[in-house]
Amino acid sequence: MKFKGLLLKFLIWRVKHVSTTNFVIITSGIIGIIAGLAAVTLKESVHVLQNFLTRDFQQEFGNYLYLSYPLIGIVLTLLLSKYILKEKLGHGITDILYSISKKSSIVKRTKTFSRMLTSTLTVGFGGSVGLEAPIVVTGSAIGSNIGRLVHLNYKQRTLLIGCGSAGAISAIFNSPIAGVIFSIEVILAEVTISSFIPLLIASVCGALVSLTLLGDDVLFSFNLTDEFIASDTPFYIFLGIFTGLVALYFTRVVGKVEGMIKNVKGDLNRAILGGVSLGFLIFLLPPLYGEGYDTITKLLEGNAQDILNNSLFFDDIESFFLIVLFAAGIILVKPVATALTIGSGGSGGIFAPSLFLGGVTGFLFAYLINKTGITAPISLSNFTLVGMSGVMSGVLHAPLTAIFLIAEITSGYTLFVPLMIVSAISYSTISYFEKFSIYTKPLVEKGDLIYHDKDRQVLSLIDLKKVIETDLLTIDPDATLGELVDLVRFSKRNIFPVVNQERELMGIVTLDDIREIMFDEESRKNIIVNTLMHSPPTFVTGKENMRSVMMKFEKTGAWNLPVLEEGKYEGFVSKSRIFNAYRKKLIRQQIE
Repeated sequence: MKFKGLLLKFLIWRVKHVSTTNFVIITSGIIGIIAGLAAVTLKESVHVLQNFLTRDFQQEFGNYLYLSYPLIGIVLTLLLSKYILKEKLGHGITDILYSISKKSSIVKRTKTFSRMLTSTLTVGFGGSVGLEAPIVVTGSAIGSNIGRLVHLNYKQRTLLIGCGSAGAISAIFNSPIAGVIFSIEVILAEVTISSFIPLLIASVCGALVSLTLLGDDVLFSFNLTDEFIASDTPFYIFLGIFTGLVALYFTRVVGKVEGMIKNVKGDLNRAILGGVSLGFLIFLLPPLYGEGYDTITKLLEGNAQDILNNSLFFDDIESFFLIVLFAAGIILVKPVATALTIGSGGSGGIFAPSLFLGGVTGFLFAYLINKTGITAPISLSNFTLVGMSGVMSGVLHAPLTAIFLIAEITSGYTLFVPLMIVSAISYSTISYFEKFSIYTKPLVEKGDLIYHDKDRQVLSLIDLKKVIETDLLTIDPDATLGELVDLVRFSKRNIFPVVNQERELMGIVTLDDIREIMFDEESRKNIIVNTLMHSPPTFVTGKENMRSVMMKFEKTGAWNLPVLEEGKYEGFVSKSRIFNAYRKKLIRQQIE
């Protein structure tokens, strides 16, 4: 109570002395700092756990603990999320987009820390996913809940969610520009010029926290050693097409494997199956363990042979065919490993897997070209980095984020031209087959996320259950016309649902159906309602989205349709009531 009193006094003072615009800017800086601290904490926690678990591994041998670590991590994550946090995991950024679209940008308070705890266990024990999505969820939840605490409206809360994600990405990669662009491309559907300032402030604050606490020890970084050569452009064009196809493969396989493992009944059974399968894959291909940035660093430094360390295929002598087969195996299996981790109950994201897959793809592409001798040797490190941008651009449908992220983590813009070429071509390639990203596709298919259509966006904000009309008087199918006429006297509506004792809708009777006989005494005594009723043109369910409901109105030409829930009558929904709710939502958005 004391805290609420102090908060109320602060909010009153704020309204009197600080404009909303300036207050949002100040708040965005605070959110950026907190998100930066969260990112640093998560990164350090995971790496400490990974180093502890793998410190005694010998690179000359396959390490059998790989078979058990992922299972332990996924089961612990499941127990923590299900019984303590009581939270369902999955693709975290998809959940944030759903909260923005359908929950007025309100994110559960527990998500300010839950994804940090669960992803530490999952990734620390070798789950083949990344930390970026969990920390974006954390930053977004921080932004949403601070916005609620200080009584900001929907649009301002949404902006603060973007600030939280910008600060998180900026801190974990030390890439403030990429943090801002990620928020704009992936999190925020609409951005105005005034929104840039809070996003910039939050991103800069996140980066400063990271630089202060970690220095150069960020999640992943590399200093360029080779220059961009213009004559390599044709190879970059082919790499763009190749990474686009790899991104498509990743997206399709992740969706397919997740769907398959989620069909397994029982959370614990699913976790055991996923953990055992993942452990086996990591035992065969150790680079699948965790995020995989160590593997990318080895490839960038020219130590390709080192990717065979800790595996059954370790060899002191560089073997071209073994490295090619090993890298190709990683590309083919990585999406399966990622899907097993997330689908079986683990916590993590596909941001890092897309970067990892892109790095291996770019390396293998350049490695094969160099071994063929068809041209002068091309830079393995440059193609590895640009490949990271290509696959990430395709999987996330965020080419600008991919371009600026790689540019920033390499501390320069030497590769800006090839980054632009590969990212653009990769994005165009996958867009031909997949219109939406792996984050947005499930939401778009359910009608929970709509882009570039203001009418449908506003319509999607209407909750069907809130516009159901329950004031229509019902009549039993065995009642007489006389009993129905008695209802007409008290009803303000001209539709009468015919409902039996089990609350099942048998049909409807309208005033027009009985107008000519309702005053005939003989008819009132002898005619039964079930002989007068007729079926409605269609019905809707309480779980349908508004797009589906409006399509039914359009097809039937009706103005009123019954609402059924599991076969039981709930009420009616009218087109006029929906239009009225639409008008109110539109006015409210314009005011905000």
